[in-house]
Amino acid sequence: MKTVLLDTDIAINFLRGLPDARKMVISLWQKEIAFLSLLSVYELYAGMRPQEKQATEDFINVCHIEPITRELAQKAGEYRYKYQLRGITLSIVDCFIAETARINTHQLATNNKKHYPESMFFS
Repeated sequence: MKTVLLDTDIAINFLRGLPDARKMVISLWQKEIAFLSLLSVYELYAGMRPQEKQATEDFINVCHIEPITRELAQKAGEYRYKYQLRGITLSIVDCFIAETARINTHQLATNNKKHYPESMFFS
């Protein structure tokens, strides 16, 4: 069974109680195939309000966390550079998330497909 890397936007939609995101994420948790990039953890904490801390931590704790490695940093940098040559600017975090999915053969669950030109998407 394919594993799924959740983009930060999916996590936020889940935490906001959006039904589609809740249904998808709960299903992935039940199958134990939900992964989260360490940089998504960073983004969640960066945008979290104090009253959202427990729900955010509970969400993070149920996911498998993908670490940042030297190989990942190299691949994310190469990915960003490749698109810069084409005149396309991708965020550093999105490059790390895209390469985390690719290196670990995860499908990527996101609502921002334009941020990930080469990813295999979960639907």
